[in-house]
Amino acid sequence: MTITDPYKTLQVDPEAEDEVIEAAYRRLARKYHPDVAPGPEAQDRMVRINQAWEMLREPSRRAAVDRARARSAGTAARAAAAEGRARAQAQARAAYPQQPAPSPTSRTYGAPTGSGHARHPGEAPSPSWGFPGMTDPAGQDPASRTQFVSPNWTSGRSNAGGTYDQGTMGTPQGEGAIGPPPGSPFGSVLNFGRYAGWSLGEIGRADLEYLEWLDRMPIGRTYQAEIDEILRSHRRRATASSDKGSQRGLFRRR
Repeated sequence: MTITDPYKTLQVDPEAEDEVIEAAYRRLARKYHPDVAPGPEAQDRMVRINQAWEMLREPSRRAAVDRARARSAGTAARAAAAEGRARAQAQARAAYPQQPAPSPTSRTYGAPTGSGHARHPGEAPSPSWGFPGMTDPAGQDPASRTQFVSPNWTSGRSNAGGTYDQGTMGTPQGEGAIGPPPGSPFGSVLNFGRYAGWSLGEIGRADLEYLEWLDRMPIGRTYQAEIDEILRSHRRRATASSDKGSQRGLFRRR
């Protein structure tokens, strides 16, 4: 018989003092001792209680148990994180399908969802753009904003979004300083910075520059797969084609 979690068997917290664990053991031993509670079930329970106490009574043995529990918890956490990233990536692909390139006569790039307004570069910001102090991306040429990356590109190698000054973002302005989210959330919800409480989908409709900045920061590593999908759907990122036939080798005759 193997005890997987002696703390659970003795009904104590893993942070409990040694005296608390010993008291819990003595209480359970009096309750399930064969002289008090006869029967096969009580006998099996008493065996497990004794095994758990043997695993925790000595400091060295208890330290080994704590290390094993930490490794097990870390493996479960990594598995859950990987599953969450895969699910978020699938949702992002479904919500942000690849769109055709906007024509020169009708530019709707970056306009907030539901504005119903398309304008050309240089035109005055839309009245529905409710973010003073930030550039409305609908007034910029999509071709000039697209970031082309290597065919071997992976998440976390963005070189865009450098126009943001980290010192003017987030905490200095207060968490959630941009205001409440506009609605229709999609994707992960941030719990930090000026967009605290906003989902990545809502930020993507309002402020792609912020997503580019977040993609470059260590704090944004958790969201890189979702950010990549959003930037590609808005044509702020595209994979550059590689023409291997036109490349010359280092020692090839010219």
